[in-house]
Amino acid sequence: MGKLLELDDDDYFVDQLGEKALTNARCSYYPECPRPELVFGLKPHSDGTVVTVLMVDDSVGGLQVLRDGVWWDVPVVPQTLLILIGDQIEIMSNGIFKSPVHRVITNAKKERLSVALDYSVDPEREIEPSPQLVNEKRPALYRKVKVKDYIATYYNHFFQGEMVIDTIKI
Repeated sequence: MGKLLELDDDDYFVDQLGEKALTNARCSYYPECPRPELVFGLKPHSDGTVVTVLMVDDSVGGLQVLRDGVWWDVPVVPQTLLILIGDQIEIMSNGIFKSPVHRVITNAKKERLSVALDYSVDPEREIEPSPQLVNEKRPALYRKVKVKDYIATYYNHFFQGEMVIDTIKI
């Protein structure tokens, strides 16, 4: 990603993780739901992490991504991993890489299982747009934030259905 952005350090994003970067595993079970139009499996959100590696169910869809105000179904591709860019990358890339808003909808006839691995910068570190991606033509879009404060705020906003990344925009 650093190379794509022509940063001096190709490993810029890896270097930002720090020695105490976090990895969390989350298993989600979505039982069949007789009235899926009334229930979200997981409400709309973006991931507050650097990146999420998602192993989705091989036979049941349900993951949707928001683009231009329209919800798009993510295709089910058996035995693959889906990579989602998180808010921390969006911040460090000064908005060049976007953290997609996504949700999970339930299925009326089938249960669904997913496993997600979230990777996050060391909670004691601060993140901000890379100085190499900020200039007069493209000012900083986000302010500097301590990762543990961002994650704590993330959950408060998630439960309210708000995007925490909006709170640190300049």
